[in-house]
Amino acid sequence: MNALKLIGRVAVTLIFVVAAVYVGRQLWGHYMDEPWTRDARLRADVVGIAPDVSGLVSEVLVKDNQAVKKGDVLFRVDRDRFAIALEQADAALASSQAALDQARRESQRQARLGDAASLQQKEQAQTTEQQDEAAVRQATANRELTQLNLDRSEVRATVNGTISNLSLRPGDYVSAGTAKVALIDSDSLRVEGYFEETKLPRIHVGDEVHIHLMGQAEKLTGHVESIAYGIEDRERTSGSLLANITPTFSWVRLAQRVPVRIALDKVPDGTKLIAGLTATVEVQEQGQAKIASAAE
Repeated sequence: MNALKLIGRVAVTLIFVVAAVYVGRQLWGHYMDEPWTRDARLRADVVGIAPDVSGLVSEVLVKDNQAVKKGDVLFRVDRDRFAIALEQADAALASSQAALDQARRESQRQARLGDAASLQQKEQAQTTEQQDEAAVRQATANRELTQLNLDRSEVRATVNGTISNLSLRPGDYVSAGTAKVALIDSDSLRVEGYFEETKLPRIHVGDEVHIHLMGQAEKLTGHVESIAYGIEDRERTSGSLLANITPTFSWVRLAQRVPVRIALDKVPDGTKLIAGLTATVEVQEQGQAKIASAAE
C-alpha cells in the first residue's frame, strides 16, 4: 500500500515536472522564436508645407487637428504686392509688343522699297525686329512668373491628411521654402515593428499580421510590406579611414532590432489611428494564417 502511494506521488510529481517543462519550452519558443513584438509604432509621413513666395500671412483657413484634402487652401500670403507686380508685367509686355509691331512694320516697309533702301537699312530693320521679338519673349516669361507668384500666394495641401501643431497666425511673415505647417499624410499610415534579428527568418513579405494598439480593444490586420535592408551600426566611430569596432563579448550578445514595415489592410470602425501610438504585432506564418482562415 505504501509502495502504491509512493509510486502515485512520484507519478504526480513527474507529470507536473513534464507539464512544467512543456509549458516552459512553449513559453520560451513563444518569446524567443515566434515573430511577434511589442516594440511597434503606428507611423505616418509628415509633410512640411512651405510657401513658394515670401510675405505677410493675410489669412489662415485651417485649424489645428483639422482634416484636409489634397488641393485645399491652407493659408494665403498677402496678394497685393503680387497683384501690383502682375500689372507692371502686363504693362511691360504691352510695351514690348507695341515696339515689336512697329519694328515689323518698319521691316516690311524697307522690304517694299526694294533697291531704294540700302542694305544697311534693311539689316538694321531686321535686327531691330529680332531684338523686339526677344524682348517680347522676355516680357512674356516675366509675366508668367509674376502670375505664378500670385497663384502660389495661396498655399495648398499637397496630400490628404490632418493639420498638426498649427501655430501660424495672420500677420506672421513667412519665407519661401521654410515649412510653416505640419501635415500628417493619412494615406501613408502604416505600422513599423522592430523585430529582433533572430526572428527575421520567420518573417516574409506578404505574411498576414495581427495588430493590437495599446489602449484599444479592436484588432487590426495588415501584411508585411517590406523589411529594412540596413540599420545603423552604433559601434562604429568616425575620424579614421579604418573601421573602429568596439569589442563585444560572446556571452553577452544582444540581438539587434530591424524595422519591418506593415501595411494596414482592415481597420475596424471607430479605431483612432494616431501616428506615434504603441502597438503589439504578431506575424502569422503561412501555416498559422491558413489555419486561422479555415477557423474563421
